[in-house]
Amino acid sequence: MSVQPIFLLSLPRSGSTLVQRVLSTYPEVATASEPWVMLPFLTPLEPAMPLATGWQGSVNDAFRDFLAELPRAEEDYLERLRPFAESLYTEAADNGARYFLDKTPPYHWIVDQLFKVFPDAKFVFLWRNPLSVVSSVIETFCDGRWRPDGYRGTLFEAPRNLVSSYERHRDRSIAVRYEELIGGVEPWERLSAYLGLDFSPDSLSEFPQVRLNGRHGDPTGARLYSSVSREPLEKWRRTLRTSVRRLWCERYLRWLGPQLLGAMGYDLDRLLAELREAPDSGPGTARDIGDLTRAMAREAAGMAVLGTRGMSNWGLLRPGSAKARA
Repeated sequence: MSVQPIFLLSLPRSGSTLVQRVLSTYPEVATASEPWVMLPFLTPLEPAMPLATGWQGSVNDAFRDFLAELPRAEEDYLERLRPFAESLYTEAADNGARYFLDKTPPYHWIVDQLFKVFPDAKFVFLWRNPLSVVSSVIETFCDGRWRPDGYRGTLFEAPRNLVSSYERHRDRSIAVRYEELIGGVEPWERLSAYLGLDFSPDSLSEFPQVRLNGRHGDPTGARLYSSVSREPLEKWRRTLRTSVRRLWCERYLRWLGPQLLGAMGYDLDRLLAELREAPDSGPGTARDIGDLTRAMAREAAGMAVLGTRGMSNWGLLRPGSAKARA
C-alpha cells in the first residue's frame, strides 16, 4: 500500500526542520532530510525558473510540444507521475508508516503543480517572522556578513509564491506559525489533528533523538537545541543591529506589504515598530556598507552580462517599487 505524502512548505530558515523532526517521532510518519525528488519532474512545466540556466525556456517549449501529443496533455503526465512518486516515497518509508513527509524548501517554485499531482496529499504551510528569516539567512549562509543579495529566491520569490499558492488552496491545507509552535502545545495538537494523528506530548521531547541523513537540511538547529526553545525568537535583534541592516529590513517589510504579511499572520506596523525598538549597535556599520556596495556592483555587472531586464534585488527595495510584487 502506498504511503500518503505530506508536503511541508516554507521559506528556508523558518523552523521546518524542527517540525519535520517532531512529526517524524510518530511511527506513522517517515521522512528524509530534503528529498528534492519532485523538482526535476515538475520544473519542465514552468516557462521560467529564475535559478535555472538559459535552457529553461527551450526545455519548457520542447516538453509542452511533447505533452501536446498525449490525449489529455498535461493531465496524462501528472496522472502517471503520481504513482511513480508515491512508489518512491513508499520505498523510502519505514514499515508501517502511513505518511512520507517531504520537506524541500525549493518546492515554493512548484507548489501549484504539487497540488495537481497529489490530490490526496497533506499540505502544511509554515510561516516565520520575516525578520527572523533574514537574520537566520545572514547567520547561517553568510557567516554573519551582510549579503542578502545572494538569496533573492529565498527572500523575495519564495514568500510571494507560497502565499499565492496558500490563498488558492486554503481548503486543502493547514497553516502554522513557527512562533506559535514553540509557544505551546495547541498548535501541535491542531497540526496533528489535520494529519489524523493522535497528538503525543512526548513528541516535543523525543525529537532530539531523530537523525536525518543527507547533505541538505539544517544541522544548526539540531546542534544548538535539544528541546523546543523560545530563544530563537529574539536572535534577529542581535543580527539586525546596524543602521544599514535595519534600513534594508524596513524597506523589505514594506516591500512584502500588509496583504502578504497578513496572509502569513503578521502585522506590518507591529513588525516595523519592533524593528525600530530593537537596540542599535554602531560597530559593523562600515563593514555592512562595504558589503552592500560590493553586492550592488556584483549584481549590476551580472545583469549587464546576462542581459537581464528584470528589477534587481536592491531595486525591488527602492521606494515606490511595491508594484514589482504583482
